[in-house]
Amino acid sequence: MIVLGALAYSVWLLELPLAAGLDPVQSYVSELAATDQPLGALFRTADLVAGVLLLAAALPPLAAARRRFWAATGWAALALFGAATAVDSRLPLSCAPTADTACAAREDAGLVPFTHAAHAVSSGLAMVGAVTAVVALTVAARRYGWWPPLARTGPVLVVLELAATAWTLVAVAAFEAGRGHWALGAGQRAQLLLVAVWLLLLAWSLRAGRATRTGARP
Repeated sequence: MIVLGALAYSVWLLELPLAAGLDPVQSYVSELAATDQPLGALFRTADLVAGVLLLAAALPPLAAARRRFWAATGWAALALFGAATAVDSRLPLSCAPTADTACAAREDAGLVPFTHAAHAVSSGLAMVGAVTAVVALTVAARRYGWWPPLARTGPVLVVLELAATAWTLVAVAAFEAGRGHWALGAGQRAQLLLVAVWLLLLAWSLRAGRATRTGARP
């Protein structure tokens, strides 16, 4: 489920071969799923599938985490990430403010549907969940001696993810202050791609750990 969730979460990578029409350096990824975009239904469906799969994948290990703080925090954050991503897909933007000045003006004037404000909340929760999961489960892997591939490679992805998140937040603040895009789209796409790579690493680590335990049985 984690692998499938990561792949569904990465469907936005099809924006170039499918000619989605938005500038990947400047636009929000969520703008691909706006209701006025020709491929919006595809990207909304992919996010819904990704969110449901990741939520379902996180709940069993969360229930089993018990008093392992970092594990419990990480799985809870992954569950939040999945749930918020699924909700996000049901609260699409009506237009693309980074590419459409009229849309941006309507947004500034409060003349867009409530889903714009609700989408900002659900997207923020998804970001918090994703970053917290990346950090907490990587720490769990190292602290508890679990999942060697994640313990070895995870810290590099944590540093890169935090850097991409900082870039995205600064760029969002600059855009909302009317100071340009600051390559907002590139920063956010790097952030999302790193989350997907980390999810694949997590899945591989879980698989490797299970195989090791099975092989160690008498």
